Amino acid sequence: MKLNKPNFWDYKKPNFLTYILLPLTFPILIRNFFTKSFSKEKFHKIKTICVGNIYVGGTGKTPLSIEIIKILNNLNYKTCFIKKKYPNQLDEQKLLKSSGKLFCEKDRKNAVNKAINENFNVAIFDDGLQDKKIKYDISIVCFNEKIGFGNGFLLPSGPLRENAKSLKEYDVVFLNGNNLNNEDLENKIKKEFAHLKVFKSVYSLTNLNELDINERYLAFAGIGNFDNFCDMLKRNNLNIVNAILYPDHYNYKDTDIKKIRDLAKFSKAKIITTEKDYLRLNDENKKNINVAKIKLNIKNKDNFINLLKDYL
Repeated sequence: MKLNKPNFWDYKKPNFLTYILLPLTFPILIRNFFTKSFSKEKFHKIKTICVGNIYVGGTGKTPLSIEIIKILNNLNYKTCFIKKKYPNQLDEQKLLKSSGKLFCEKDRKNAVNKAINENFNVAIFDDGLQDKKIKYDISIVCFNEKIGFGNGFLLPSGPLRENAKSLKEYDVVFLNGNNLNNEDLENKIKKEFAHLKVFKSVYSLTNLNELDINERYLAFAGIGNFDNFCDMLKRNNLNIVNAILYPDHYNYKDTDIKKIRDLAKFSKAKIITTEKDYLRLNDENKKNINVAKIKLNIKNKDNFINLLKDYL
């Protein structure tokens, strides 16, 4: 059974639940300690870029991966996506396939070798920072600009897969969000990790012309950061009268969609969801459901392009 992310993970200060669960973080600590000793393999026939996170879910990895492949294709690199094969992430796999060639295997190294055999010269890993057996040419850590590190504790006391100090091992940080200008988070990262290049990006709605801002909308999604999605819709002047959150990568049943439709009818509202959620629906359930098509707009994009050129 999938569960929604607990609210206390994102409190600025830990509460009693954080401390009650603290002993359960020890397996994560032990795993992280031993994985650091793994010998890392660097691929010499292909450049590798990993777009990952240390905060579990909802940080904008996939939209950023898609934006990077567009940049590199314009620079005439032959670029592909790499993603570990998880049965519950078919939505993200479909989304990546719509933007480029995807190699998806249970072992990321096998996927890389297939990419090399097909003469790709850059591989973008959507997720994979915790795969300590690979040495990436560029490692990018994504954060939600609004939430940052959450309460700063490891799973399950908090939302972190790794201690915040692990940022010293990476190259670039992206703060993705709705243009909140969270300077405190940016300054904290720059102060503690001076080597990191920090970039910011803003979510934008690319198909606003297909939506009616005079209508009422019910929004639903099973994503890592639902608040970000709703904030973006409201920033684009869509009237969100109801919002339903499901667990990340939720597999919708017919009964779920019926409940959504019934509530929308009661609220006299149209229905809207994300591309990822739409891809998880069968053809019948897709009917009369609007899709919010989202992209990331990178601030100081020229600087980021120059950074990619330097590394590659």
